[in-house]
Amino acid sequence: MLNEKKERVIMGIDPGTAVMGYGVILEKGNKTELISLGVVKMTHLDDPFLKLQRIFEKTVVLIDQYKPDVLAIEAPFYGKNIQVLLKLGRAQGIAIAAALSRNISVTEYSPRKIKQSITGSGNATKEQVAAMLQRLLNFKETPEFLDATDGLAVAVCHSFQKITSGGKSKTYSGWESFVSDNKTKVKGLVSKVKK
Repeated sequence: MLNEKKERVIMGIDPGTAVMGYGVILEKGNKTELISLGVVKMTHLDDPFLKLQRIFEKTVVLIDQYKPDVLAIEAPFYGKNIQVLLKLGRAQGIAIAAALSRNISVTEYSPRKIKQSITGSGNATKEQVAAMLQRLLNFKETPEFLDATDGLAVAVCHSFQKITSGGKSKTYSGWESFVSDNKTKVKGLVSKVKK
């Protein structure tokens, strides 16, 4: 019999080179509680390498403080400016390296996937995501920067993936093996496949 952990702490990060948002939640079975959310500001730093150093150091401090079981991070998205994408990629890589330096597993989600998980729409605004998180996690204070709720959204998105998939996944070698394991789901289609 597997001894499954009943609780887990998930840290979500919205990487950025000016402001990095983070959120930490505690998952207890099907319930989720807010532990913390906030931002790490780097606007006062001009040197891009000092910004990366701060991201690494602050991420390690957050990991040591909250002891997450997993780090969920937002993937950089391609906009019109390739330089912005490269900067975001560096920021994300540094945060990932910080987690890996503490033996924390990392999962990456696209911005669209995160928005869709939280609001049901991949085109939701930052404000809509923040409002839905306030309802889901029952908190009233609006953070100064929406980067904080963006980081929190990544953590909640990760939690939803476990809940909606039942925490189990199976890989099938083809349609026939799927049908074999899911006869009730594909009732009436089996005879069509065999023809």
